[in-house]
Amino acid sequence: MSNPVLVEVTRGDVVESRHRGAIAIFDANGAPVLRIGDTGRRVFPRSAIKALQALPLVESGAADALDYDAAELALACSSHNGEERHVNAARVMLIKAGLEEDALECGPQWPSRVEDVADLVRAGETPCALHNNCSGKHAGFLGLAKVLGAPTRGYVLPDHPVQQEIKAVLETLTGDTLTPDICGIDGCAIPTFATPLDGFARAFAAFGTGENLEPLRAEAARRLYDACVDNAYMVAGTDRFCTRAMAGFRRRVFVKTGAEGVFCAAIPELGLGIALKCDDGASRASEVMMASILEAFLDLNDAEKALLEDLTQPAIKTRLDVKAGVIRPTSDFLTDLRRAASVSI
Repeated sequence: MSNPVLVEVTRGDVVESRHRGAIAIFDANGAPVLRIGDTGRRVFPRSAIKALQALPLVESGAADALDYDAAELALACSSHNGEERHVNAARVMLIKAGLEEDALECGPQWPSRVEDVADLVRAGETPCALHNNCSGKHAGFLGLAKVLGAPTRGYVLPDHPVQQEIKAVLETLTGDTLTPDICGIDGCAIPTFATPLDGFARAFAAFGTGENLEPLRAEAARRLYDACVDNAYMVAGTDRFCTRAMAGFRRRVFVKTGAEGVFCAAIPELGLGIALKCDDGASRASEVMMASILEAFLDLNDAEKALLEDLTQPAIKTRLDVKAGVIRPTSDFLTDLRRAASVSI
């Protein structure tokens, strides 16, 4: 099955590029609200499911035992820019667990922003694992390992108790069976399992509402949701889509991107979970897909409309900052969204 073109990129009045993709939107009862494309095909969710991977940290009591605050819980769900606040928060998480930077097994990474790279260069320093965009998630894994009494070395391996806990959570929430033949290695060295978008959409509907979850897990999901939407900067950082969307919607939505054009989201007031994948892995297209969904399904105030106008049709600019085109949803995609929204709302 060939996925439809959902986003097009213009230069002047001519469409220059096209992005295909698939989208699954499910309600809190686990029923589909909208399917576009092949939502049954397995995809690697990458970092889009970090909030689900953080559930064992909270529901086990480890987060409380280590006195992690809300901003640190948000960082455990993050793909951050490696800005100073992110790095410092990851360092504090490790200190609270009685660990140092060398316990991290995610590898070093340069910060995302030129400004932060320049600061390191001027200081004569090189990036370390704390700058890795996944360092908050890994600090959370290490904290969980410490409280469980599990080894901290090798916590990224599939058979480690931390990864086994996460695997069990994902199987329960997605309804999928996660076997070695569908397991890959994520960029930060942890296991990543390919699962249909349908499963991730169902999982985030439950994450956002607590419906059909055991009380302990529902409370853990609520705490992580609140932590992320109240500390949106910690989830991504300056000028990032996830931070802008969650800060702009003021607790109404949770959104989280992943590598290779994946996005997941929860809209608790509508009881919806969303999962999408841009076929060619372009984040510029996956962001427009997600913004278009929010615009279609939510009742927006003026500030939210202004935010989404920028996110649903970001400009293509020249080196002189002159608008040369736009990245925009296709008319067929918008028609499908509006039809589904009119039925579900």
